[in-house]
Amino acid sequence: MARDDMFDIVAIGGGTAGLVTAAGSAGLGARVALIERERLGGDCLWTGCVPSKALISSARVAHHFRSAGAHGLRAVRPEVEGADVLASVRDVRAQIEPHDDPERFRAMGVDVVEGAARFVSPREIEVNGRRLHARRFVIATGSRAAVPPIPGLEEAGYFTHAEAFDRATIPSSLAVVGGGPIGVELAQAFRRLGSEVTVVELLDRLMVREEPELADLLASRLRDEGIEIRTGRIVTGVERLGDRRRVTIAPPAGATGHDGGGATETLDVDEVLVAAGRAPNTEDLGLDAAGVETSNGWVTVDAKLRTSRKHIFAAGDVIGGFLFTHVADHEARTVVQNALFPVRANIDYSVIPWCTYTEPELAHVGLTEAEARDRHGAAVSAHVYDIANLDRAITERAATGRVKIVVGKGGRILGGHILAPNAGTMIAEISLAMKAGVKLGTLASLVHPYPTMSEGVKRTADAYRRSTLTGWRKSAVDLALRVGRALPP
Repeated sequence: MARDDMFDIVAIGGGTAGLVTAAGSAGLGARVALIERERLGGDCLWTGCVPSKALISSARVAHHFRSAGAHGLRAVRPEVEGADVLASVRDVRAQIEPHDDPERFRAMGVDVVEGAARFVSPREIEVNGRRLHARRFVIATGSRAAVPPIPGLEEAGYFTHAEAFDRATIPSSLAVVGGGPIGVELAQAFRRLGSEVTVVELLDRLMVREEPELADLLASRLRDEGIEIRTGRIVTGVERLGDRRRVTIAPPAGATGHDGGGATETLDVDEVLVAAGRAPNTEDLGLDAAGVETSNGWVTVDAKLRTSRKHIFAAGDVIGGFLFTHVADHEARTVVQNALFPVRANIDYSVIPWCTYTEPELAHVGLTEAEARDRHGAAVSAHVYDIANLDRAITERAATGRVKIVVGKGGRILGGHILAPNAGTMIAEISLAMKAGVKLGTLASLVHPYPTMSEGVKRTADAYRRSTLTGWRKSAVDLALRVGRALPP
């Protein structure tokens, strides 16, 4: 008879990686326990993907009211009641919450254990005095917002994305510390909902992981909407002034700065939003007792997602790398195979798309042009199509954006970058082509519905095909044209 405390697999953490591990393993007939110290759903449901996209949707509607003149309609300045907007966001979250309800997982056969888990040995974990044993463990405890050690910040008060959606109001003015995806998404959303917003970024441009020309186009769009951007700046201090905050920013030591010159500057704002990176949730897990190695707090894994203890796996944000919900799902699926079956697979990160959900959206897969040239040299070429020329973009009055596809020898796609409405959906076509080894020239022959935004990918492929008509290929085309003209009608 099986022991009540013995499992095939125990997942620690009820975010995406833990949920997918638990559901996938239980579906295959394994005996599974899932441990969560707070509430199932993790960052994605409660403080990340779900509420942020709901807030962005509300902000988009408000912006479209104000922009109705471009559509031949009378522009309207909507009355934005922050409490109502944020209540609507929480209502959306509540509608999705049942997908991650503990009872749903218990119905699958998962033993859902509420409480903080701690390893007491490599093969034993304790939760609220209960000890669980397993053939395999999966660490899936995720990450949280990192807070830089800015003088006065703690005393003055701030919020991160974790608190953004449970607020009572939209701030009248806001300093956003960090110009990455979270900072940029929330900066645009709060601006559209009425906040005066300044983004402060240490590096010399926003969105430094993205193709520079597309990131610069997005920054220009944000400025057009009234967002102040200070790049090449560091926050040197924050102080409380009654109900407000004074934020002091300056160039980093030895730098001249990028936006706003080289002088120290102060920003008087109502609130400070910190969006300056992530930190792993590995404290108090007893990883030393388990013999699990970490690097700066992040759990280290091999290509099969095994930790330094081969029976203990890790997946999701806690291992660093690609901190995205869809990557956590991908990693968990690999863990299920490797933890339960003798035939194991390496995790495949060769084609990982992502998207920043500004308007327009900024999507990315593979290498930037600079990265591709560093790796592949002179064989690399980049092909660009401006969506200002795309019929669907023109009809939508949304003609700011660009498609850029980077290719190597023979037209092999090395990377794709899209700034456009629905870029997060459009990037899937390029991702599939990369995964399947389909070359860019082949995408030019794919029939797309008209008029759609995805035609932007096809037009970029057309540009690539035209670029290949040189040398003997051009001579062959010229010869074929001459022969065609000589034939009788």
